[in-house]
Amino acid sequence: MLLNLHRTAAALALASIALFWLSTVTVEAIGSPDAIAAVKRAILWGLLVLVPALIATNASGFRLARGIPPEVVRPKLRRAVMAAANGLLILVPAAFYLDALARAGSFGTPFVAVQALELVAGATNFLLLAANVRAGRRLHGRVAG
Repeated sequence: MLLNLHRTAAALALASIALFWLSTVTVEAIGSPDAIAAVKRAILWGLLVLVPALIATNASGFRLARGIPPEVVRPKLRRAVMAAANGLLILVPAAFYLDALARAGSFGTPFVAVQALELVAGATNFLLLAANVRAGRRLHGRVAG
């Protein structure tokens, strides 16, 4: 049951990050200012799904790691900590800032700079979490080597 919770929460977190990132790239490429503002607002609401999914993933991961040699789970823990820091220090503040700028119709240099940072940080988190999913699958014998 705990493993199923962990897998489901991790999949939901990874899918949310991918959806946020792809929505941002798509709307920036072909959307109107109103569409950009709508995506920025939707991402804020999406944090209500993403943050609990990440908390559930990390909490269940800690429980599942009991009894596994520390050297085996340490890389997963390091990636999880990096992703959490990235999210708390860059992604969440950027989401609020970009939403405020978009709602004000301010799409100048500050918006572009923070948007670029958010895309890099979001891609980084996606890669960190995807690496943890792969490592978790290896730990449970679902993927070779």
